[in-house]
Amino acid sequence: MIGNRYSIPSQGTYSRFGGGFDSSALKDEVRKLETMTAQPKFWDNPERAEKTMARIRRMRSGYEPWEGLIRELEDAQTLLSLAEEAGEEGMEAELRRAIENLAESYERLKTLRLLGGEHDSASAFVTIHAGAGGTEACDWASMLYRMYGRWADARGFKMTMLDIQEADGGIKSVDIQVDGDFAHGLLRGEGGIHRLVRISPFDAAKRRHTSFASVYVSPVFEDNIEVEVRNEDIRVDTYRASGAGGQHVNKTSSAVRMTHLETGIVAQCQNERSQLKNRATAMRVLKSRLYEYYRQKRDEERASTAAKKKDIGWGNQIRSYVFHPYAMVKDLRTRHESGNVQAVMDGNLDPFIESYLRWRSSDAG
Repeated sequence: MIGNRYSIPSQGTYSRFGGGFDSSALKDEVRKLETMTAQPKFWDNPERAEKTMARIRRMRSGYEPWEGLIRELEDAQTLLSLAEEAGEEGMEAELRRAIENLAESYERLKTLRLLGGEHDSASAFVTIHAGAGGTEACDWASMLYRMYGRWADARGFKMTMLDIQEADGGIKSVDIQVDGDFAHGLLRGEGGIHRLVRISPFDAAKRRHTSFASVYVSPVFEDNIEVEVRNEDIRVDTYRASGAGGQHVNKTSSAVRMTHLETGIVAQCQNERSQLKNRATAMRVLKSRLYEYYRQKRDEERASTAAKKKDIGWGNQIRSYVFHPYAMVKDLRTRHESGNVQAVMDGNLDPFIESYLRWRSSDAG
């Protein structure tokens, strides 16, 4: 009777399902890399060792979650068989929860398999710019900065502020680095113009205001990338760091700004006290942005995703956040929406990210 209401795939069915995700090659490669980590001199080069360990983690993430899902399927099948044998109607709620959890896990893992882009597994550089609108727009940029910080914390990612230009009431622009497996692939769809509609807390007349901010995302490269940046191609400026950071930060010209003369692309960093470290980070950001710029130039059909090439205003937004007269966050590409605005602003971005990945996959097909 219970079995008539619940259908769980047989072992043969999900064995064929799992066969589409052959993990033998990945496991062989992981074993080879793990053998390297056991060598006495493996940690003599900490930077290379960390990259190897990160690669092992990424490769494991390609098959371990699927193996876990198959184990959960087996447990659910066993639970169903026991319930049928014992005629335990009281186990119905437990079975329903198990099946719902399995469905959610499957959809989540299926979405992650869409992260097969060239640099999807990398960490990400993220830049947020306030649009026109003064204090309103700067406050909106700071709200987005907080939103991505909450999202990163929930995923266990590390978020580092590289450079910030503060303004009255908020942030004019901020550059951050989000470190975590597949951070770039997950955040890639956030690139574009974000529109806010609300009753302004800065308006004594309590009128409704519309504000815009742009988000730009590029990958953090583990190794040197094939982008030649000659000294004569860039202008390097140093300046005193702004904001919090102690007396030393504000009294020395440790902050670095690099401008690529041909494209006008700017990268800057002020989070370290050492000018040399800030210069190295700024160069990494510049190379990453130049790589994206030239990639998009070669791939004209994706040029519309380059947020910095667009006006930060009407007609270019990818997502709208409406606080008033109703509550709604809606992605204008995928049509995914949520009425829980506060949850989204608190970092609940995964439904939007997953819908974008599915939309991108179907659009590419």
